[in-house]
Amino acid sequence: MNKPVISIITPTYNRCDEVYHLIKSIEAQTLDHSLFEHIISDDGSTDDTKDIVKELQEEVNFSLYFITQSNQGPGSARNHGLENSTGELILFIDSDCEADPNWAETIYSEFLNNPFGACGGPDASKADFSAIQKAIDFSMTSFLTTGGMRGHSEKMLAKFYPRTHNMGMTKNLYNKVGGFGPLRHGQDIELSNRIRKTNANIRFIKNAIVYHRRRTTIQQFFKQVFNWGVARVNLFQIDKQMLEPIHVIPSMALIFIISFVFAAFLGFRLFQHILQVGLILLFSLSIWGGITRKSLSVALLLPIIVPIQIGGYGLGFICAFISGFVFGRNSMIGFVNKYYR
Repeated sequence: MNKPVISIITPTYNRCDEVYHLIKSIEAQTLDHSLFEHIISDDGSTDDTKDIVKELQEEVNFSLYFITQSNQGPGSARNHGLENSTGELILFIDSDCEADPNWAETIYSEFLNNPFGACGGPDASKADFSAIQKAIDFSMTSFLTTGGMRGHSEKMLAKFYPRTHNMGMTKNLYNKVGGFGPLRHGQDIELSNRIRKTNANIRFIKNAIVYHRRRTTIQQFFKQVFNWGVARVNLFQIDKQMLEPIHVIPSMALIFIISFVFAAFLGFRLFQHILQVGLILLFSLSIWGGITRKSLSVALLLPIIVPIQIGGYGLGFICAFISGFVFGRNSMIGFVNKYYR
């Protein structure tokens, strides 16, 4: 068999059920299966991940590999996969994702027709996802919330940093910039920042879609967005270019909302009216989300999900800012237990 052109790398930890769906989605790729390999880089799972991958190795018609290490985090697991990869183009997809059947072919065709150093694409939800997963997907991807800064539109409000749920880079670029750094959260943005500094051609490929299962409970979602707020301050301490004005907006919004609620509670009519307008906008956004996702449950969840996304991120940012710039600590870790969850 010829050496594969593409290496697909997935870090995982105790996600055996989700890994099954991911691998089956890779099996469904329209790209010639002889052109790619898929490396499951296990981070010390204690569930049935190894057994499931071993069973699927006997079923699929592409090169599927399983490697493992002690639990060190997803960045380290991705580096382990990189060290064992043979392709000239590296694609990253997370274990809680499924690839659209045209995902790999879309990226490969773009690479052949207009070569790039690194790329990224959007994530979306599928019809069989739970209502809370669809609500989180809308909150994360809508241009009215954070979709315009996370890579879900060609009209982005901030610099585009490919994220590892859907990211690619050439082996030559990896040899130049190295792998993922030691950050527990935000290691993909830090790597993307190093890539940007090389002036490499970074492409947003809007049709290279992955379906992201995301978090399955409100508590897990809050921990995730809190960690992202923490990560942004840590990234700023590494390189000031990784903090843009738009990244401060959720923290400012959280402070204003708390202030307005307090003032409204004290009886100030102006702030009461402002809060009423804010609630109308939130419920209008929720109705729109329910219509676009064709789900009443999504519409009912969004008035909870959207404030958690903005408030959780803002709170994490504020806590990390105080930790770093008031108490002089180099970095804040955030929630680390069950990181992959």
